Parts: sequence; structure tokens; C-alpha cells
Amino acid sequence: MQLSLFGEVEARSIEQRKQLLKWIGNKQRFANEIVSCFPPTFNTYFEPFLGSGAVLGTLAPKKAVGSDIFDPLIKIWQALKDDPETLKQWYTKRWEEMTSGEKVEEYEKIKASYNASPNPADLLFLCRSCYGGVVRFRQKDGYMSTPCGAHKPMPPKSFSHRVDNWKEYTEGTEFSLLDYREAMSKARPGDLIYCDPPYSHSQAILYGAQSFNLNDLLDIIRQCKLRGVYVALSIDGTKRSGNFLCDIPIPEGLFEQEVFVNVGRSMLKRFQMDGRTLEGEVVSDRLLLTY
Repeated sequence: MQLSLFGEVEARSIEQRKQLLKWIGNKQRFANEIVSCFPPTFNTYFEPFLGSGAVLGTLAPKKAVGSDIFDPLIKIWQALKDDPETLKQWYTKRWEEMTSGEKVEEYEKIKASYNASPNPADLLFLCRSCYGGVVRFRQKDGYMSTPCGAHKPMPPKSFSHRVDNWKEYTEGTEFSLLDYREAMSKARPGDLIYCDPPYSHSQAILYGAQSFNLNDLLDIIRQCKLRGVYVALSIDGTKRSGNFLCDIPIPEGLFEQEVFVNVGRSMLKRFQMDGRTLEGEVVSDRLLLTY
């Protein structure tokens, strides 16, 4: 059982998936814990801040809408849905380029190609080969700035197998380029929405985070709740941003349950601290449930 400020949430055993994409704020390692808190039955599943799709892939719903405002990212997911062999070819071509030459130099060429013209093929490989999977963008112009990672990128054969698995997990999902407001407006009574928005204190360097307004999202969640839609929201819990302890006020009565999910040490903080100790930087997300 998972402790909640409002009672207890029954945990269900959910298989943990291996990630297709690496992404900042990725919930892959504890997506099964999040999914275990979802209602046992619901209609269509919505994930309007899709990112790596970790929760979507773990849940593997029969009918779903996965969406985001970031065009190159959504085109990766649409390729998975419509033409997975193209996804494999994108990855293999860039893997061969990196392994046939000097690793960092080839990585920088791929990154330069993406920055010259943002596209899903380059982004796919960059997110799996960049430092710590921290895909970050310069706020003023969207320039992807993360350096090459120390690890060896996954071989194409293994990635191909991963693509086949995720094609199966997302068989019932429609992927759309949508603002979260538009995506959530499509939900009907009995549907389930899982929101994992950019965290206000830690992700200002990430795409779209600088224009994201939590109060707007909370207003939309209230509207969804009133029309009978289930909503689960992941949000900052016990975490520091610099010397500031994140503590975001939530409107009273909006959520019925609150679960703390221990997500370990922040990958973004690991990147920012350049290898220094992360003791005291343990993160606990809050999972807020309207049901």
C-alpha cells in the first residue's frame, strides 16, 4: 500500500518497461508506481505532456491520446506508430556515423545538424547519446546544448528490438501535436488524464518550460474534474532548487489524494553539479489525484 495524506492508494503490480527515449524528468524507473495509483477502469487515456512516454508505455492502454507541443518529439512518436522501420533507420544511420569516426566530433555534427534544422531523426539519436539523457535547449532560441555522453549508445539491433516492443505498447495510441489545453479539452467523463508538466523550479532550461503556467493547468484540471474526468498530476514534492525548498501551493479541495513518490537523485541536478556529490538532493515527487 502507498501512503497518502488523504488515505491509502492500493498498489497494483505493473511490469517495468525499458525506455525508448531518454528525456529530462523521465518517469521510466517509477512509472509502474504511478500507474498503480490509476483507477482500475477508465475509458480513453490522455498524456498531454508526453516527453518520453514512460507512463504511457508502462500502462499500454487500449485507447489513448499522447500529445505534446514539441514538433520533432511528436514526429518521433508518429513514426513509431506509422513507420517503425524508418525510426530504426534514423537511429542506425547516426549510430554508424558516430562509431565510424571520433565519437565526440561525430556527435557534435549530429547536434549541429539538429540545431540548423530541428528534426525528429537527429533528436532521436541525440536523446539517447547525450550526457545523462538531459536533453536541454537554450531558452532564447531552442538551441540544443547538451554535450556528448560518456556512455556508448545502444547498438542498432538492441534499439530495433526496443522499437518493436514500444510499437506494441502504444498500439492503441494516437499521437498528436497539441497544446495541453486543447488535448485536455478532448477528455470526456470516465477518461483518465496523466499530467507530467515541466517542473517550475528546475526545468526553465527545457523546451516550453519558460511559458508554462501551473495555475492555468490547475484551472483546467478543475474543469476536467467537474465533468467527470479522472486526473493524476505529477508535481514538485520535496526537492531543492539551489537553496530553495520547492513547495508549491495547491488549491484546497481540487485533489482527493496525494502520494509521495521517491524518484531518487535529480538527473538535472547531477548535470548542473558536474559530478559533485548529490547527498541531500533526493527528489520526492507529489502525485496528486482528483479521485
